[in-house]
Amino acid sequence: MSFWLASGCLLAEIEVPVATDLQQLGVQASERRLPILLTFSAIECSYCDLLEEEFLEPMLLGDEYTDKIIIRKLVLDNGSRIGDFSGSQIDATRLSDRYRIYVTPTILFVDASGRELAERMVGINTPEMFGGYLDNCIETALLGIRAPERLAQLHGCQLQAQ
Repeated sequence: MSFWLASGCLLAEIEVPVATDLQQLGVQASERRLPILLTFSAIECSYCDLLEEEFLEPMLLGDEYTDKIIIRKLVLDNGSRIGDFSGSQIDATRLSDRYRIYVTPTILFVDASGRELAERMVGINTPEMFGGYLDNCIETALLGIRAPERLAQLHGCQLQAQ
């Protein structure tokens, strides 16, 4: 029982960091050879809250994902501005338009320049299976950076041929 209380307190203190400068985040991602998980969310979005509380915050709490992915969020309905991957200041909603984001939450897996590395995740329709699919997409994105030649061996979460 005390474990649940302690972990609940720890999760209450963990928040998904808000992205403010994607160009600088790209520099970090490049230096660490990591993909970036960008979640596009909204303030009054219960599914966004579910995503953060049940999946992203626990990922940030442990060290299992530290060397796999950088996690950030963009809030679309609070009037925020962000530095994009080229260094320009734009509205978060404009960035979501560039990526054709129409539903919150939407998760993108991108490289240091903002190019998508794995299939995006739109909404949450099966929470009991979501974690496994999220892990598969993270692994796909990580391989896209560290071992792109191995991507052909994967059977899920791959981008469709353009």
